[in-house]
Amino acid sequence: MTHQPRGPAGSSPVDNDPATGTPPDSGGTPGSTGRRSRRANVTPPKAGRNLPAAIAVGIALVVLVLVGLVFLPEAFVILITALSVTGVWEVSRALSFRNIHLPLVPVIVGTVAMPFAAFFGGPESLGFALVASVTAVLVWRALDGSEGSTESIIGGVFTLCWVPLLTSFAVLLLHETDGALKIATVLLLVVANDTFGYLVGVLYGKHPMAPKISPKKSWEGFAGSVGGAAVVGVAGAIFLLDEPWWIGAVLAVSMVAAATAGDFAESMIKRELGIKDMSNILPGHGGVMDRLDSVVFASPVAFIVMSLLLPGQV
Repeated sequence: MTHQPRGPAGSSPVDNDPATGTPPDSGGTPGSTGRRSRRANVTPPKAGRNLPAAIAVGIALVVLVLVGLVFLPEAFVILITALSVTGVWEVSRALSFRNIHLPLVPVIVGTVAMPFAAFFGGPESLGFALVASVTAVLVWRALDGSEGSTESIIGGVFTLCWVPLLTSFAVLLLHETDGALKIATVLLLVVANDTFGYLVGVLYGKHPMAPKISPKKSWEGFAGSVGGAAVVGVAGAIFLLDEPWWIGAVLAVSMVAAATAGDFAESMIKRELGIKDMSNILPGHGGVMDRLDSVVFASPVAFIVMSLLLPGQV
């Protein structure tokens, strides 16, 4: 009996071949034809995930973030840090499937340091924390001296730049005028991107954007993301930020582009590693990185766009 390749314990099996819909290693093993035929006759949910659980988890995460922003900014930073640490742990487990073992001690310390550096010291402190974290990774592996140091160092630096550094740009917005409202607007735009893109894609999606990377993401869904985010962005600019409507429209398009790029980037990494989800700790979603993929890329883009559109405020 042929099995699909699996990633680390807790991760999902590799995606089916987008061209054929069959597992990439499925072969003609005698006696398996009948089982494959029966499986082929079973139509999976078009959504591809447990929708009620996904909605419940998504709402809970958004509520936690918004409550932290409104009542206690430090709690928001702690939550971002916790999510980043969990995301780094997931990436570390996923990379270990390809025999790349991160120096977890300096990487985790750097992951904790960067959001707090951004919160207490701003961009300069965030940059210093990144340099110190990368240096710690190099020194740690140099003292270790075991095999695979090159892959370990590259993996560690990549993980630090991908997860805690990019996510910390959201924390930088807290320093600015109406920073909590700016972050709330960004989060609402990311949620609108995911929600409207998902709904329109499920109902009308027929033309994949990049079938070899993410076969379920369609041009129709992308159009739904742009339309839904535009409505939310315009409303956010007018009612939350007290800015002209067109700023909300520009933010919406920027956030959809960044979120889509983040989704594709993570999908490429997962396909290279041969896994479907980073983990299964979030019911209906997979892992934390399967939810943070959009936010990670959207945060620095939001910071840059707001710096350009709202001079003197960012």
